[in-house]
Amino acid sequence: MANALTSIVGDWKERFTPFLAWIGELKDGNTLKADAIAGLTVALVLVPQSMAYAQLAGLPPYVGLYASFLPVIIAAIFGSSRQLATGPVAIVSLLTAAALEPLAIASPEGYMAYAAILAFMVGIFQLSLGLLRLGVLVDFLSHPVVVGFTNAAAIIIASSQVGKIFGIATRKGEHHYETVWHIIQDLPQTHFITLGMGILSIFLLIAIKKFTPKLPNVLITVVICTLLAYFFGYETQGGGVVGIVPSGLPGFKVPEVEFNQIVHLMMSALVIGVLGFVEAISVAKAISSETRQRLSANQELVGQGLANLVSSLFQGYAVSGSFSRSAVNFSADARTGLSSVITGILVAITLLFLTPLLYHLPQATLAAVIMVAVFNLIKIKPIVHAWKVHRHDGFVAVAVFVTTLFFAPHLEKGIIVGVLLSLGLFLYRTMSPHFVEVCRHEDGTLRDADLFDLKTSDTVSIFRYDGDLYFGNAGYLEGKVLNSMAEKPDLKVMVLDFESVDLVDSTGEETLGRICERLDAAGIELYIARAKKPMLDAFKRSGLLDKIGEDRFFRERTQAIRHAKEMMGDEIDVESILKPIHT
Repeated sequence: MANALTSIVGDWKERFTPFLAWIGELKDGNTLKADAIAGLTVALVLVPQSMAYAQLAGLPPYVGLYASFLPVIIAAIFGSSRQLATGPVAIVSLLTAAALEPLAIASPEGYMAYAAILAFMVGIFQLSLGLLRLGVLVDFLSHPVVVGFTNAAAIIIASSQVGKIFGIATRKGEHHYETVWHIIQDLPQTHFITLGMGILSIFLLIAIKKFTPKLPNVLITVVICTLLAYFFGYETQGGGVVGIVPSGLPGFKVPEVEFNQIVHLMMSALVIGVLGFVEAISVAKAISSETRQRLSANQELVGQGLANLVSSLFQGYAVSGSFSRSAVNFSADARTGLSSVITGILVAITLLFLTPLLYHLPQATLAAVIMVAVFNLIKIKPIVHAWKVHRHDGFVAVAVFVTTLFFAPHLEKGIIVGVLLSLGLFLYRTMSPHFVEVCRHEDGTLRDADLFDLKTSDTVSIFRYDGDLYFGNAGYLEGKVLNSMAEKPDLKVMVLDFESVDLVDSTGEETLGRICERLDAAGIELYIARAKKPMLDAFKRSGLLDKIGEDRFFRERTQAIRHAKEMMGDEIDVESILKPIHT
């Protein structure tokens, strides 16, 4: 009892004090200096980027700063990755906007409260998965689903910013493609000063990144465009600017919303929770492979979940791990989670003292920041690669891509279609595993007789079954066996090679017993070769081992054939199987 209690206490201590693994390293002055520089570098990118992503989520830009303060610190303290940079990200911001758009129409004044409660629900979901060690559930979101959705989301995000680049008031349609069509129709109303600022912003972001990659292109672009807007009266000429950004840190505030609206957000919270974590853990894995530091998916869920809970309670919105900022953090030689703590502190300093400097920041520049950032998310090669590996995966990726684009802003439908397709196609593949007759090849091994055009025996057959034996394919195996009996009327011995079978359920066990009965009735001896111990144990428990006969189970296929030869003599022809052979 005492040992069990100690284990539980130790597990919970590890869950809520993972920072103890690296806090002692801060005694090293070099580590402290490296983390301070990395934290400053990430903050220079995070401040303008977070404001842009908040705008993408349909929220005031300063909410992005709120979500970049405490959540960044909490994720670093309670997560397992030392370099993962948490905060507002493009995909989560888009999903937030899609989830809240219907509610904004009904209650525009409560939009920020709904964003906060959505973050709270995401946090509860992620935290629960982490504490219950259920991080493996996110693996149901296969790589093709993520690739297809990410490409579609990147296009949706980029196209959603076109109106702000052109200075056009966006007319919303029921679907995103209708909104895009409205923008195209309204292009004659382009505000050219805004367009000029947008084009300049895009040019600066790309040029600085290309020619001086070590400099913070986002920060430099924001500073240049803000100064231009200030000195040339951009706002007075009709250009949109960020405007007044409230000074001070966000206060603790429990979001107040109606319960029936919370129910409507549940599916969106699940999708954001899973997709946000997939993005975060993918980044963390990529970095840990370089640093060789320990990474725990469940601990990362705890960190991300707590970060979202804190963001909700301090007037922010849903956050996740950022690929671009994590790359910046890693390349700046961040060594512990302190770098992210410093980033959060610098955001706090910005909120306290520097917000007046953000007044003249052009909204077109924020839109440009978003468009350039998500451009890297559009990747066709992974879809082509998935198609080459297996056409089912390529089909899933394309289906998710098309569905997400078509149903936008209802983005969760693309994810649901992808998950259902992935599971359905997986079941379809496992329902008809390979069932082939093997025979002696000239190199002495047993190989697929049809594939290598090998001569088989009319009286003895060895069939290799490559798959598990469960309710979905038990009938398939039975049908294959019966068809094989029909094709060989002189068949006396059948050997089933079950080396590839790892799982047998009750339906599979019952079906195998029925196969044995039918073969016995037809005068055919059934032998089973290379069955694994879990399978034999299951048969022993069920009584099937005794029913078939323990003497009919063999460790090797050739042992089964030799036994049959000893028992039946010249009645069977084993020449094509036993000369010389390697099992």
